[in-house]
Amino acid sequence: MTRAGALLAAARASGVMLATAESCTGGMIAAAITDVAGSSEVFDRGFVTYSNAAKEDMLGVQRATLDRHGAVSEEVAREMAEGAAARSDATLAVAVTGIAGPGGSESKPEGRVCFGLARCGLETRTETVEFGALGRAAVRRAAVDHALNLMIGALEG
Repeated sequence: MTRAGALLAAARASGVMLATAESCTGGMIAAAITDVAGSSEVFDRGFVTYSNAAKEDMLGVQRATLDRHGAVSEEVAREMAEGAAARSDATLAVAVTGIAGPGGSESKPEGRVCFGLARCGLETRTETVEFGALGRAAVRRAAVDHALNLMIGALEG
């Protein structure tokens, strides 16, 4: 079974509806989930918020948070996840924002991805993963896998 298939099985068993808020992955998490037949039973929607304006408009990310911490930060990932949960019928939402590459900077290197996980009734979790300069496609794939694993862990833990 694929990771997305395992996530859907866990969501069905838990009675949980899912949502995604994606920046650097550009909808790849939602695509992985909806590649599995029957995903409509537990997947509500995905937000692709590549620009800062989209993060603000679609998810309610605060301009002050973006100005203070930058788009690639746990603070923004938190607000993205919470915004996705609040603006959907989901009870579990994952958010991803990062630098897939090429490029980056000394303070925010290529391969840094920040994740947020919001679950109804629980404190939002955030984390940063340094995947390294694997190349754009590999960083994005790694971020998708990690996001799916975070959601599975939330449902099974």
